[in-house]
Amino acid sequence: MLKWLTGKQPIPVWVIKQIDDGLLHLCGQGTIEPQKKRKVVLAELQEGRYQGAVNMTNGGLVLNARLFAALVPLEAMELDAQAQAHWQGRTWHVSQVPQRCWTFDGALVPQRQRQGDQELLISTEDVSGIRRQIKASLDPGVVTFGSPGASEDPLIAPRDGEHTKSSNSPRQPPKGRGWRGDDN
Repeated sequence: MLKWLTGKQPIPVWVIKQIDDGLLHLCGQGTIEPQKKRKVVLAELQEGRYQGAVNMTNGGLVLNARLFAALVPLEAMELDAQAQAHWQGRTWHVSQVPQRCWTFDGALVPQRQRQGDQELLISTEDVSGIRRQIKASLDPGVVTFGSPGASEDPLIAPRDGEHTKSSNSPRQPPKGRGWRGDDN
């Protein structure tokens, strides 16, 4: 009752991870427990300036608002039966964001999945940049040989003229450790 009197009751919100052209990546619902007056927090949400904790309804996690593209009061956005959102005077397609992606910092991409007789969009991490880097660095037909240089690990590269010794000369055991004769 005290929260109601002070105007600081929890504000239920839609949590949007990413906004693409005509597509919302939606995490689901959450609540904000404002530290300021409700009117002030609603204005911050409207302007996209809210900073603070978001209590996620599914999973009970408390996350920082900076992880999300938008936090929209429940009454400001409506979801219909066709998995479309009506927000800011527009109709948006909705892609559900699984919990593992809620804290992901990179871009998300939607993928179609069938669930029963319904087709849904599910957001996943965009790893295409990583794949491009790996593909560019893995060319099985090219092998690069080089001479030992300063860029090699000093524990592997020869030091103090050791590379000039004849490879036919017998190798001496390290000082303080004798050869034990147990090659097995």
